[in-house]
Amino acid sequence: MSLIKIFTVGGTIDKIYFDAKSAYEVGPPNIIEVLSGLCLNLDYDVVSLMQKDSLEMTDDDRATVRQAVSEASESMIVITHGTDTMTNTAKILSDIPGKTVVLTGALSPALFKNSDAMFNIGAALTAAQTKPTGIYIAMNGVVFDHDKVRKDVENNKFVAL
Repeated sequence: MSLIKIFTVGGTIDKIYFDAKSAYEVGPPNIIEVLSGLCLNLDYDVVSLMQKDSLEMTDDDRATVRQAVSEASESMIVITHGTDTMTNTAKILSDIPGKTVVLTGALSPALFKNSDAMFNIGAALTAAQTKPTGIYIAMNGVVFDHDKVRKDVENNKFVAL
């Protein structure tokens, strides 16, 4: 079975609440906890590239993601990412050949009981294994081509262009 490389960069999916006086902050990758309790029939490796809200990501941060994806020996890659600028990062990756890259995230933190994180992660892992090479975004039960989707902030979901 082929290995799926999972890169994490932060975003709501990794947000945690420290105490009653704090706001949510991006913490360590929650995907490790999400996947560790499941009996999955796939091999994966998680690498944290950064722990940032996607609105704070810079061109240098996106270059770091691009370099990691380009240099990965794996052809199936999932990236957990903040939803606000996920499409920006996908665009930077769009000309990397020979890889199936799926970006995903969550509209509420992964550790919340009713978070969409687990569903989106499952969709991303499946898409990485079944879609042809290219760049995709897996959100809200749909796997979108990276350049044919946008975040509908008003309705808090991703929609096709």
